[in-house]
Amino acid sequence: MHCFFLQLLNKTTEFEAAVRRVLSDVRLDNDIVVSVFETNIRVLGGLLGGHSMAVMLKEGGQNMQWYQDELLHMAKDLGLRLLPAFNTSSGLPYPRVNLKYGVRGPETRTGTETDTCTACAGTIILEFAALSRFTGDPVFEAHARRALDFLWEKRQRNSNLVGTTINIHSGEWVRRDSGVGAGIDSYYEYLLKAYILLGDDLFLQRFNIHYASIMKYISQPPLLLDVHIHKPLLPARTWMDSLLAFFPGLQVLKGDIRPAIETHEMLYQVTKKHNFLPEVNAVFVFRCVVLCYSLNAALSFSQATGDPYYLEAGRTILDNLNRFARVPCGFAAMKDVRTGSHEDRMDSFFLAEMFKYLFLLFAEAEDLPFDVEDYVFTTEAHLLPLSLSTTPHSSLISSNRTVTGTTLLIPKHRQSHDSIPACQLVVKLNA
Repeated sequence: MHCFFLQLLNKTTEFEAAVRRVLSDVRLDNDIVVSVFETNIRVLGGLLGGHSMAVMLKEGGQNMQWYQDELLHMAKDLGLRLLPAFNTSSGLPYPRVNLKYGVRGPETRTGTETDTCTACAGTIILEFAALSRFTGDPVFEAHARRALDFLWEKRQRNSNLVGTTINIHSGEWVRRDSGVGAGIDSYYEYLLKAYILLGDDLFLQRFNIHYASIMKYISQPPLLLDVHIHKPLLPARTWMDSLLAFFPGLQVLKGDIRPAIETHEMLYQVTKKHNFLPEVNAVFVFRCVVLCYSLNAALSFSQATGDPYYLEAGRTILDNLNRFARVPCGFAAMKDVRTGSHEDRMDSFFLAEMFKYLFLLFAEAEDLPFDVEDYVFTTEAHLLPLSLSTTPHSSLISSNRTVTGTTLLIPKHRQSHDSIPACQLVVKLNA
């Protein structure tokens, strides 16, 4: 579902062939249990991004003249197959659904399947809203908004933080630790990007309230440490998980540059020491998504500050990928960054995100076949057009620049901030 990257590379013929291949080979009517979260961001987002590119080419008058919204029809079919997961009293989706039979099977409804992470339930709105706007069917956006509304209502009112895991029926927090990493990360990302894409001030207001609490309780520059939502001054742990590497990029999107630079530099120094940014657990397992986040942030800073230091950061990541992760058939995830051993896998986000961010980091404007400022990148780096907004683009943001394929939101009161040259920033790291 990542064929649209070919169009970003101006490979129109290859893109058209890939679309035909998807239409001929992909079938959704399968008796298989899938993750609602992963299927949404990877498959549904990929279909919608591909549809956007196909329509753009067709309207250009030279290519894809045969295209009759087939990818969009497939996207709606998939959206309808995901909808049964939202049939709960809270509106929070089951974490898994059977593409053919919904949530009737025991494997989708028993045991821990009554619990879901905040990110899983809160990372739906971009794809579902886009599907509704493209098709004219409001049901998808309505379900995504209901899930976000419920998460907002269940925030801890004193700290304005959300927990990591919640029961989809009772709404009780199962895990009350709160951070910006695994289990919560893209919930915050989608609140801000939903405002940019849809023009609804409610999303920005919620994001700003959450962000103020994050900076008050979780941010301990250059660190971001988890706390308890009911006792936010009490640390929940003393180490950072690697998935929070996306957060400096989100801070740049907001326009809060200084703390973003500090955290990114700390993460970059760890990356240089270990070649990759390790997961923090008993075994240093590397997932390519971590480097995607780091590269995403490097692209953000390069665009926002113009500092060539971040091109060097991207070059370091590229060199390490080629030296340590490259294998004859592609790029393998690192099982252990200390030994350089590989896993027999290359996740789809490596194609959707990693190569795309690398290309955008080093590409000149003339290298791009279309204006990426007209799009928002999803968390899986699929492009959704800003034309889906119900509010004119000019009134959504006061200033915009392309940052990792999305629109850099710089609130009016922050437009005059001075960014810090990252090469002048010194962060002490423990040996």
